[in-house]
Amino acid sequence: MKAVAGPLVSQSRSEDEESTAVKRTAAQAFSGAGMIPKRRSSSRSIKRKKFDDELVESSLAKSTSRVKGQPVIEPIRCHGNDLASSDKKKVIKSGSSLTPPLSMLMAPSSMTKRMKRNKQPLQITKDLGRWKPTDDLLLINAVLQTTDLTSVHLGVKFSCRFTLREIQERWYALLYDPVISKLAWQAMRQLHPEAIAAIQSKALFSQTEEALLAKITSSSQPKLEVFQDLLNKHPNVFYPSRTAKNLMVHWQLLKQYYLLEDQSVQPLPKGEQVLNFSDAEQVVDDAKLKDSRDEVLEHELMIADRHQKREIRQLEQELPRWQVLVDSITGMNSPDFDNQTLAALRGRMVRYLMRSREITLGRATKDKQIDVDLSLEGPAWKISRKQGIIKLKNNGDFFIANEGRRPIYIDGRPVLSGNKWKLNNNSVMEIAGLRFVFLINQELISLIKAEAAKMNQP
Repeated sequence: MKAVAGPLVSQSRSEDEESTAVKRTAAQAFSGAGMIPKRRSSSRSIKRKKFDDELVESSLAKSTSRVKGQPVIEPIRCHGNDLASSDKKKVIKSGSSLTPPLSMLMAPSSMTKRMKRNKQPLQITKDLGRWKPTDDLLLINAVLQTTDLTSVHLGVKFSCRFTLREIQERWYALLYDPVISKLAWQAMRQLHPEAIAAIQSKALFSQTEEALLAKITSSSQPKLEVFQDLLNKHPNVFYPSRTAKNLMVHWQLLKQYYLLEDQSVQPLPKGEQVLNFSDAEQVVDDAKLKDSRDEVLEHELMIADRHQKREIRQLEQELPRWQVLVDSITGMNSPDFDNQTLAALRGRMVRYLMRSREITLGRATKDKQIDVDLSLEGPAWKISRKQGIIKLKNNGDFFIANEGRRPIYIDGRPVLSGNKWKLNNNSVMEIAGLRFVFLINQELISLIKAEAAKMNQP
C-alpha cells in the first residue's frame, strides 16, 4: 500500500500544479476587464516621441476602456479527475495562446479609429477658406432678421458669389456641425469692433421694421426727428445698429417702389394693349426710322461745297500778296536767302537761318548749347532742352522729328514725341505757345535736287 501511495501522491501533486498553471494563464489572458496594463512613460524631463511599442500599448489601454460593457468571464477550473493529461496539455496551450490574439485584435481597431480621427479635420476644413468670418456674421445677422435664406441670397452681398445651395449648406453647418461652428465663432470673435459695426450696419430690414416704416405717409416730408422718435418708441423691433438716417434712406426706397401703406400700384392694362419689349420692337418699322432723302437739300449742300472750295483756292492764290502786306506792316522784310541758307524759321521777334543739313531746336542752358534757342523768341520754360531736329534729305524734303515731351503742331496737326513730319514752304510751326513760319530757299533746294539727280544717273 505504501508503495502504491507514493506514486498517487506525486501524481495528485502534478495535477494540482497543472491546474494552478491553467488558472494563472487564464487569469492573465482575461485580466483585461479588471486590470489595465500600466502605460510606459519616460522619466526624462524632456519629452520624446513615442515608439511603436508605446503607441500600441497606449492604444490598448484606450481601446479596452472604450469597450461597451465589461466582459464577464468566469475562470476555468479544471480537476484532475475530469480531464485527461492530453486534454490538460491542450487547455494549457490554448490558454497561453489567448493573449497574443487579443493584442493583435485590439491594436488594429484603435489604429483605424486614429486614422479616421486624423482624416476628419482635413475634410471639415477643406472649404473653410472660402467662407470668411465677415461672411458668417453677415449670414447670421441676415437670417435672424429675415428668417428666409432666399431673401438672404438676393439681398446680402458676400465677399464671394455664393449660390443658394452653398448658403443653405453653410447655415446648416453653423447650426449642426460642432467643429465648423466652433471654428467660425472663434474667427468671428477675432474681428475688429469697427469691422463688426460696419457689418451690422448692412443688416437687412425685417418685415416688422418695414411695416412700421410703411405707416409714414408718402405725402409727408419727414425729417430725421420723426425717425428718431420711431426708434425710441420701438427699441425692441429695430435692429440695435439702426440710426435715424438709415431709417430715412430705407423709407425713401419704399416710397420710390410704391411700398408704403397709402400708396397703390396702378395695374397694367389688360387685353391686347400689353406689349413686351420684344413685341414692341417687332412692331416698329425700321424703314420709317430712316430719314427720307431730300433731293433739294442735297443740291443746295453740293452748291455750297463748291463755293467754299472756290474761296479756298482764291485765298491760296492771294496768300503771297497778303504776305507782302504783313511784312510791310510789321517791318520785317522777307528773308534774303544767300547761297548758304537752306531755310529760315521766322518768328515774331527772331529769325533763325538754317545753313546745315541738320539743326537742333529747343531751350539752351549753361550745360547744353543747341543750334536754335527758342527762348530768344519768348517764354520757353515749357519747351524741352532738345525739342526737335530739322533735317534735309537728299531728295530736297525737310522733315522735323519731335524729341521732347510736348507735341509740336505743324499747320494745326500735332506731332507727338518720337514722330516725324514733313515741312513745306510757309508751314506754321507752334511749340508751347510760340509760333514760327518755316521758309524754304527754293532756288538752292532746286540746285541740290539737280545735283542729286546727276549723281544718280549712270
